[in-house]
Formats: sequence, C-alpha cells, structure tokens
Amino acid sequence: MILGETMNKLSTQSCYALSVDCIVFGYINNLLHVALIERKNEPFKGYWALPGGFIENDETIEQAAYRELHEETGITDIYLEQFHVFSKPDRDPRGRIITVALFALIPADTVILSATQDARRAQWFDIHNLPTLAFDHDIIYRKGFESLQYAVRLKPIIFSLLPQKFTLTMLQNIYEQIFDITLDKRNFRKKVSTVPYIQKTKTVLRGKQNRPAQLYQFNKTKFNEHTFF
Repeated sequence: MILGETMNKLSTQSCYALSVDCIVFGYINNLLHVALIERKNEPFKGYWALPGGFIENDETIEQAAYRELHEETGITDIYLEQFHVFSKPDRDPRGRIITVALFALIPADTVILSATQDARRAQWFDIHNLPTLAFDHDIIYRKGFESLQYAVRLKPIIFSLLPQKFTLTMLQNIYEQIFDITLDKRNFRKKVSTVPYIQKTKTVLRGKQNRPAQLYQFNKTKFNEHTFF
C-alpha cells in the first residue's frame, strides 16, 4: 500500500481523546496512602480523583504523566509504571476518552503535596478510607492496587520504603499493608529465613523499652524473581 492510500485510510478512522491517570501509593507513618486531587472544574467538580489529564500533541505517555503529576500534586522524580488501558466508551461524560494508567510506590513521610492547574487541592488518603472518586477512578484504583501487589511479588520495590537496615517488624508491616492481610509473626520470620536476599546484619536496633531488635538488609545482587508469598 502506498503512502497516499495509507493516509486516506487513516483519515476515515475515528479519533478519540487520550489521557493519563496516575496512582501514587505513599508509605506514611507505617501506613499505605494514595495521592488524590480535588477537581476544580466540571465534570465532577469538587470530587476527589486520581491526578492526571490529557496528553498534548508533542508528548509521550510518560511525559504527560509526569507533567500532570507535577502540576496537580507537586510530585516529581519518581518511577511510574504503566499497568492498564481503560477504554469503556461511557467512562467519561465529555465523550470517548481512552486513558492510560500508571502507578508508583514511594516513601512519602516527607512528601508535601501541592496542587495547581486543574486541582483545587491535593491530599494523601489512607487506602482504607477513600472518598467517592470521580469518573471510573474507583475501578482504575482497584486495578492499580492489584498491579502493585503483583509487582511486589516480582520486583524488590518495597525495599525502597525501608531504611538500609530494617527490622522484620518493619518489613512485615509493609507486606500486611500492601496485601491487606494479617501475618503470623512466627511464620513470617520463618519465611524470611528462606529468602536469600534478606540478610541478617551484625547490628541491632536498641529501643527504650523493648529488647534490641535484629537488623536486616536487602542484598540486591542475590535478588531474583522469587515469589515471597
């Protein structure tokens, strides 16, 4: 097929708007949170939503995601991973809009959100106490949470939330937050003892009341695609 025929064929195809939506999970005070923005404009004015927006003509998906995230929350310099495309025809009352969703997991104790552009404000929400979300963002969020759980099984991303040396209690709490489960302390420690990339150090964490806790560290060179649970 020659170029002219190709262009004529493309001109008969429908064109749809393309957007991005970002789920940023933040670990704050030993609890898992998600960053949401309050919408400034219609539709869903005043509702909480995932940060995101339309892709501009000269942008890639990734560039649009980082720009929107920075404009609406102030968050920068994080790793975003695509996890799904949402294309249900009636997902947006303004018309047919296809969105590419991305997620991130970050230590966020010192991250202060700041909203500009189309967001009235930005705020961290405990994942167990989310408000009603705009559009189909509840569906996107649930899919993103499942994608986070899957990624944790394959990649060492949770260790970015921990100090270089950590206790097993710290590690167990993160797993309980991400998988929304309660783990038996003894069984968890037994499981950890079989994992080659979680290694005991020669130091302990001394508390004011409790006995010193053994410190561990993550060994990146020994990490492989080992399913922890």
